[in-house]
Amino acid sequence: MDKILSQADWFERAQSVLPGGGFGNFDPTMFIRDGKGSRVWDENGKEYVDFLIGSGPMLLGHGHPEVLDAVAEQLPKGMTFFANNAAGVELAEEICRAVPCADQIRYVSSGGEADMYAIRLARAFTGRDKVVKFEGGYHGMSAEAQMSLAPSRMVNFPQAVPDSAGIPESVRAEMLIAPFNDPDYIRSLLAEHGDQVAAIIVEPLQRIIPPAPGFLQLLRDEADKYGIVLIFDEVVTGFRFSYGGAQELYGVTPDVATLGKVIGGGFPLAAIAGRADIMAHFDKAAVGADKWLMQLGTLSGNPVAAVAGLKTMEVLRRDGAYDQLRANGQRLMDMAGAALSAQGIAHQIVGDPTLFEIVFAEAQPRDYRDTFNADTARATKFNAVLMQEGIFKAPGKTYPSLALTEDDFDLTQRAYETAAAFLIQ
Repeated sequence: MDKILSQADWFERAQSVLPGGGFGNFDPTMFIRDGKGSRVWDENGKEYVDFLIGSGPMLLGHGHPEVLDAVAEQLPKGMTFFANNAAGVELAEEICRAVPCADQIRYVSSGGEADMYAIRLARAFTGRDKVVKFEGGYHGMSAEAQMSLAPSRMVNFPQAVPDSAGIPESVRAEMLIAPFNDPDYIRSLLAEHGDQVAAIIVEPLQRIIPPAPGFLQLLRDEADKYGIVLIFDEVVTGFRFSYGGAQELYGVTPDVATLGKVIGGGFPLAAIAGRADIMAHFDKAAVGADKWLMQLGTLSGNPVAAVAGLKTMEVLRRDGAYDQLRANGQRLMDMAGAALSAQGIAHQIVGDPTLFEIVFAEAQPRDYRDTFNADTARATKFNAVLMQEGIFKAPGKTYPSLALTEDDFDLTQRAYETAAAFLIQ
C-alpha cells in the first residue's frame, strides 16, 4: 500500500526540484489536493472555504458540472492544435459583444502576457516609447510591469523602482510612475511628457483600491488630449465586476483592455481586446512589416480553455448571477466589519463586493502608500487565524464566488469573530 504523503512530505520533495519549494504563487508549504464547489482540501485532509478561487478564475466554484461537461465533450476531439478552432472564434465573438472597448481580440495564455503585449501594441500604434504606470499596480511579470509594483523604498514620482533583478536600466528610463487617484499629479506629468507617452496602463480597481470619482474619466480625457493609448488591465475585473467588466460598471471605455482568469473557466487563457485600428497592428497585411507586432503562442486560444470559458460566461449571463455574486460579497464584507467593530479594532473594508480586503488603518486608502503604511503585522495575524479556522485566501484579497452556501457563511462568520478576538489578546 502506498504511503499517504503529508503536506510536509510534499514540501520536502518540492524543495529539491523547485526553487524555494514552490511555484512562486502562494505559500509553498500549502498543497491543495481537491476542490469542489466552494471548498478545497489540502494534502493533510483539512477542509477550507475557498476565497482564493485559484486567484480569481473559479468564479462559479470548483468543478461546476456544466463546465465539466463542456470540457469532457471537447477532450476526445482534441486538446490543442496551434491553429484556429471554432470554439475560440465563438468565445472571441462573445467577448466582443460584452466588452465595450473590444472590436477585436487576440488570445494569449496568461494575464501577464496580455499586459506585456498591450504595452507593446500601444508602442507600435503610437510610435512612442514611454509608459505611465501607477505605483502599486500589478500588470504581470514583464520588465515594465515589475517597475514600482511593491516598492519598499519610497522615491519621488515619476521615478521608477525595479522590483526584480535582471531588468535592464534602460527600462526604468521609459517608465513614468504616478500615484493612483491623484488627478493633479497625472495632469502635471502629462503636461510635461504627454507627447512621448505611448500608454497609460491602469487597473480600474488597483489591487483592492477603488478609483476616486472621476479619476478614470480624467485618464480617458488626458489620453485623448495627448494621443495616448489608455489600457485597462481587466485581467481581474473583467467578467467579475459585471458582464462587461469594470469599464461597463464605471462607464469609462479604454482603447485597449486585457482579460484573463474568468474567460478561460479555470484553464490558461487570456486576451488583449481593443479598437480595430489599434488591433490591426497584429495583422501584417493590414499595417505592413514596419508596424506589425509579431505575436504567437503554442496554447493561445486552445479549444479546451475556449469551451470552458464559453460555458462559464453562459452561466454568468443568466438572470440574477451578478446580483447573487455581489450579495455574497457584501454579506462577507458586512460580517468582517461587524466582527472587527465589535472588538473596537480600527479597520477599513476596501474594494468591491466582488473583490475586497480588510486593511487595518484609520482611513480609507486612496493609493499604494496608504496600504503600505497600514498595519500589515495585524493583517498577517488576522489572516493566519482565518487559515487555522478553515478560510483559504490570499494575504491581500478576498474573492467571493457563486458557489458559496449557508454553511460557508456560518463558518466564515465564526472565523472572522475568532480572528478579531485574537487581535486584542
